[in-house]
Amino acid sequence: MAGMGPAPKPAGRKARRNADAIPQTVLRWERAEAPELPDFRIEQGGELVEFVWPERTREWWQTWIDSPQAEHFGSSDWQFLLDTALIHARLWRGDNSAGAELRLRVAAFGATPADRARLRMVFAEADGADGGSGRSGGPSARERYGQLRMMPGGKSEPGKDG
Repeated sequence: MAGMGPAPKPAGRKARRNADAIPQTVLRWERAEAPELPDFRIEQGGELVEFVWPERTREWWQTWIDSPQAEHFGSSDWQFLLDTALIHARLWRGDNSAGAELRLRVAAFGATPADRARLRMVFAEADGADGGSGRSGGPSARERYGQLRMMPGGKSEPGKDG
């Protein structure tokens, strides 16, 4: 109904315009295949020896390759994750100081349910779990409270006591 409420502010006087202060950069997407854990040498006791990946790190790497997130990884993501594999290997070789950095790095890829929620990731099966109804399966608010009615002579609205 026209005339209800104050007129909207002019656009130039609005405090919030919901526009990004910094424009977005749109990149061309190129999916990249996961690299294998590389063979390399490290210095140990003054000589170069072949680095052996801990079995647990090999399993961890395969978990990332098989993860749903992997289909969205580009080459720079895999390179960052490869460096993260070295931190994972340090942890599994007993260097507990690597734990904090490992946690920060895998959080960026959605390693835990909390990480995925923060990154606004959802699994495709969850999208269709409600059969397209947009409901959890329980009764709606209308079904739960639709029969409720205001009682005659009930309390008046605040500020309208008279």
